[in-house]
Amino acid sequence: MIFNNVNTKSLKRKNINGDNGKEKVAKQKFSLTNSLSKNINLFKSIFSNDDTIRFREFQNSKDCSIKFCIIFYDGLVNNGIIDEFIIKPLILSENMKNDESLIDIVMNQFIHSNRVQKLNDMNKIIESVTYGETLLILENTNYILTIDTKGFVLRGITEPDAEKILYGPREGFSEGIMINLSLIRRRLRTNELKMKFKTLGESSRTAICICYMENIVKDYIIEEIEKRLDKIRVDGVLDTNYVTEYIRDAKYSPFPTIGCTERPDNVVGKLLEGRVALFMDGTPMVITLPYLFIENFQSSEDYYMDPFYNTISRILRMISFLMTITIPSFFISVISFHPEMLPAPLMINIASERKILPLPAALEAFAMLAIFDILRETGVRMPSSIGQALSIVGALVIGQAAVAAKLVSAPMIIVVAITGITSLVIPKINSSIVVTRFFLLAMSSLMGFYGLVCGLMVTLIHVLNLKTFGIPQFMPDCKIDLQNFKDVLIRKPLLKMFKRQKYLTENITRLEIVDTKENVNE
Repeated sequence: MIFNNVNTKSLKRKNINGDNGKEKVAKQKFSLTNSLSKNINLFKSIFSNDDTIRFREFQNSKDCSIKFCIIFYDGLVNNGIIDEFIIKPLILSENMKNDESLIDIVMNQFIHSNRVQKLNDMNKIIESVTYGETLLILENTNYILTIDTKGFVLRGITEPDAEKILYGPREGFSEGIMINLSLIRRRLRTNELKMKFKTLGESSRTAICICYMENIVKDYIIEEIEKRLDKIRVDGVLDTNYVTEYIRDAKYSPFPTIGCTERPDNVVGKLLEGRVALFMDGTPMVITLPYLFIENFQSSEDYYMDPFYNTISRILRMISFLMTITIPSFFISVISFHPEMLPAPLMINIASERKILPLPAALEAFAMLAIFDILRETGVRMPSSIGQALSIVGALVIGQAAVAAKLVSAPMIIVVAITGITSLVIPKINSSIVVTRFFLLAMSSLMGFYGLVCGLMVTLIHVLNLKTFGIPQFMPDCKIDLQNFKDVLIRKPLLKMFKRQKYLTENITRLEIVDTKENVNE
């Protein structure tokens, strides 16, 4: 969007068809002049039909020929800053001269603000005023001063509801990007922490910050991220998922190839491993990449508690993942195709109970799993106090009523309950679990155990072929290196994890160990 001279009030949009068939939009162009009145009229035409924009004209009390105008959006600014540190000094000052150097004198001597910019680019000027800054227009210059007067209200720092832990920091990100970056800077007090800003969205002009440790991250990862971000052409970017869908690998895979978190300690830990974090203004969610498959089963709490207990917890998460995607399909395979695998008394009991049921076992499983997901979604969308009660009571009432009415079997209720409970252990990939579970259930319903095995093979091959910014997501390094497995299936003590994973960084030394003999044995 570039601005130049045009006198019409409305923005004219033209469709320009290129060779590739894509449409581009040519917008109205504006430019500033040396006349204060013309510049004021220009901004009034730009912000026409907007009742929240404010224009305040005033003049110096000692020299009435020195006139000013400030422009700001009501609700985005701190009125006290404007009154005390902009209007008051300019009205009461006694040593002003109305010449071409006035704007520099005002900028350097009269404006009491820690951030003042002298701009002529209308793109940047409009972005500034719509983000809570105040414009100061003077006579005899085609430049404008933008003054930081932000005063909009943001949500405070609280613990993320989706990532609650028993031990460790309770801080979580909020919707303010600078507040979020300060939480990272406070934890990493080093000049190696770098932050680069970009703007995405033709209309939203959303600020994006690329955050990384310069001495740890690989350069090609930063280059690839910037390359993919530069290709994004969209009207508005409102959340991290807008960016995720554009820059992720394997765009149609049910499994995530880009991480997302609301916890500053999570982000800091990943930065120290050689990863990159993408912050976005207006959302507490932060993107982390590259993202390995094992991260789905890791938690920040793993590093705040005893390693032996956390190893057991991590293994339980992996077992829960396998159970939640395979239990329904395994049950259908046994009941419908291979009942001879069951003990005779159990097979007779199940068969006699199923004689009076109206639905086949496969359709029954699909229906019950769908009802469970509906109850779960209802509990999430409702207020917390009502949602939890609704989920529990709804599951109990519907399950008991269905069994009593002989619509479903009691074993099916048990299978669905175990499936649902195990899925709650790993909420990071709940959407992936639902898709994979129904896929395996469909395969088992068609071919029994053969379908289940084929479905698991297809899923495993798909996961093995996933990449995240050029790094294989499942097994980044085929070479057997003990250091690379000390934080995968198990969580070794921090003293033993003295090297970073080499496929993420070339600076692999995490911890300096004095006793080298013990390291050789490791």
